[in-house]
Amino acid sequence: MYNLGTGKGTSVLEMVTAFEKASGKKIPLVMAGRRPGDAEIVYASTAKAEKELNWKTKYGIDEMCRDQWNWASKNPWGYGSPDSAN
Repeated sequence: MYNLGTGKGTSVLEMVTAFEKASGKKIPLVMAGRRPGDAEIVYASTAKAEKELNWKTKYGIDEMCRDQWNWASKNPWGYGSPDSAN
């Protein structure tokens, strides 16, 4: 298994902002304190993919969110079809 990403941590608020920019829509938020058991920080290391696949990050979080939004908008059923959604 390989983790692919920017190689640096991104906060939930930064992700929300990137998806708002990509979609042109405001995402409603409810700010709350951390729940018991929530991790303070979590991020995936891309070191294994870099070493074994010679993979390097080419895009930032804004570009990744934009590309994901564009793909999902054009493929509302993912890799399936409207018939497979039922």
